[in-house]
Amino acid sequence: LPGYGDSPPAEMVATAQGRVAFLDHVLRELGMRRPVLVSPSMSGRFALPFLLARGDRLAGFVPVAPVGTKDYAAEQYRQVQTPTLILYGDRDASLGPQALQSLRHLPRHRVAVLPDAGHACYLDKPEDFHRLLLGFLRQLQ
Repeated sequence: LPGYGDSPPAEMVATAQGRVAFLDHVLRELGMRRPVLVSPSMSGRFALPFLLARGDRLAGFVPVAPVGTKDYAAEQYRQVQTPTLILYGDRDASLGPQALQSLRHLPRHRVAVLPDAGHACYLDKPEDFHRLLLGFLRQLQ
């Protein structure tokens, strides 16, 4: 993501609207129509504003303890109709439960907590993570 890790800062993603436009551009360039957006950790700064602004363009949403959930009101989440699988590890004592407090307002959500997994639950328990993710994807078809 621009401005994260070794990527140079990018002016275009300095605002939520810029991040929505960036993600929209990436999805269009990839020719993706109604993708499922998987959003771990820092990618929440991109995925959450996209979900709230253009959630109707997504077939599903899988937040994995994303950051930025407190930036939006419960009423904003309640208006999203995108099927959502909220995932986090039970050893993620901060971001997982914190994100759930906001994301539980999404009307079409279910929650899966991976036992013995931390913040990067997809790395700690990859088989369990993928089993849950694939199960969610199958139910969207």
